[in-house]
Amino acid sequence: MEKATFGAGCFWGVEETFRQLKGVVSTAVGYEGGMTNAPTYKDVCTDRTGHAEVVQVEFDPKQISYEKLLDSFWHSHNPTSLNRQGPDIGTQYRSVIFFHDAQQEKAAKASKDKLQKTGYKSPIVTQIVPAAIFWKAEDYHQQYLAKRGLGSCHL
Repeated sequence: MEKATFGAGCFWGVEETFRQLKGVVSTAVGYEGGMTNAPTYKDVCTDRTGHAEVVQVEFDPKQISYEKLLDSFWHSHNPTSLNRQGPDIGTQYRSVIFFHDAQQEKAAKASKDKLQKTGYKSPIVTQIVPAAIFWKAEDYHQQYLAKRGLGSCHL
C-alpha cells in the first residue's frame, strides 16, 4: 500500500470523491502543512495555523496508479483559485499536493504542467510540497458525507 495526500478545499467532498475509486483502500481527512501541533478544526478555521484541510489516501498501486489519483484530484476542484473553493475562503482551503517520495513529486509536477498547457488559461496555483505531519481530523469529520447519505458538497 502507498499513501497520497491532497488538499482541494473543504475535505468532505474531496474525501468522498477518492473513496469511490477502485483501488483506494482507505481515506482519512485531516490537517497538514501548518505550524501548530495537534490542531483542531476550530484552530484550522481561524486561518492562523498554516494547515490545509487534506485527504490522506491509502491506495493499492496494483489497482490504481498515483497518476489516476492525480486526475481525480485535478477534477475535484478549481486549481486556479487561490486559497478558495466556492464559498470557502482561507489558506486552509488551498490547492496542494503533499508528495511522499520523489516519484510522486515528479508525477505531480508533470501532471500540473500538462494540465496547465492543455486545460486552463488561468495559472494553476496548486502547491506541490513535501509531505509534513498529518494530523487526523476529529471523528465527526471522517466520511462526513457518507454518514449523512450524501454524495457531494456544494461544489
